[in-house]
Amino acid sequence: MSPAIILKQQQLGPTKRRRVCVMDASGSLGSALVRRLLERGYIVHAALLHHPHDEFQSFERLSSEKNQLRVFYSDPLDYHSITDALKGCCGLFYSFQPPTDHPIYDEFMSDLEVRAAHNVLEACAQTHTMEKVVFTSSATAVIWTDNLIDQAVPLSDHLVDDIDEKKWSDINFCKKFKLWHGLSKTLAEKTAWALAMDRGVNMVSVNGGLLMGPDLRIKDPYLKGAAEMYKQGVFVTVELWFLVDAHICVFEDVSSYGRYLCFNRVINCNKEAVKLANMLLPSNSASSPPQSQSSNSSCNSFLEGKRVAYQQRISNKKLSTLMVGFYSGVRRVDF
Repeated sequence: MSPAIILKQQQLGPTKRRRVCVMDASGSLGSALVRRLLERGYIVHAALLHHPHDEFQSFERLSSEKNQLRVFYSDPLDYHSITDALKGCCGLFYSFQPPTDHPIYDEFMSDLEVRAAHNVLEACAQTHTMEKVVFTSSATAVIWTDNLIDQAVPLSDHLVDDIDEKKWSDINFCKKFKLWHGLSKTLAEKTAWALAMDRGVNMVSVNGGLLMGPDLRIKDPYLKGAAEMYKQGVFVTVELWFLVDAHICVFEDVSSYGRYLCFNRVINCNKEAVKLANMLLPSNSASSPPQSQSSNSSCNSFLEGKRVAYQQRISNKKLSTLMVGFYSGVRRVDF
């Protein structure tokens, strides 16, 4: 049985608080969700895979004299450690974090992510108190299809359909162009949906764009194919606070269903592209070799000079509509 640590807690109010699990709580999204859920009065099971000691200390500070928090050391590839963390929970917020012994997205990552998704959904099906699962996926499970246009010209010149949650990335296309992040996210999400429908698990998925933040690096697996995403108007990013709010919104709203594309910025013009390039490749970075700095400067000058904007082809209307009511009574919280 996975060890659990009960952190400092205060008396429950007159209304019994709901108990939910966040897995994996060691990532940036997971840890932010734990904090936000505690602020909203939930009892939280934080299931950690990576760096449990550091995260435990962080959660202990967050929970001081506020709410109840239990920390579990869980591995999504270990079915029994999942069921331990889920006991008594009415909800699960699940996001996959690559294991420390296989941190790179390659052709083998999809096997790990699919196994993890299967274990998690099966455990949810066996948890009788479970009411809803929020499954974190990615926009890369939506956008990659074999009908992408290759010419680097404004998409207003082409007759194309907008991309929304009804679309799925093409598995063969992802394999052909070695889009391993998109392949893993697509296969894992399809596995989760198949099991959820078969076992009667109430599930919604949040398909987030590129997560912005201080940990973002140019080697982020989401960025494979960034030039094509940019030209096709489907290169989307999301701030952490918005992604967290979206997860809580789809969990709390009883009308939520299916998949939700989640982003709050589209990179479809040279100005936005330059901002992102500067974030990923700062020209004043001491660790960057001289040729990289020169190349980055030349790239920025090229982008700034072109003044090209591409038609946005991707829509998050479904989520935006749902979150109108959520934000009417919730203040924004930055992390």
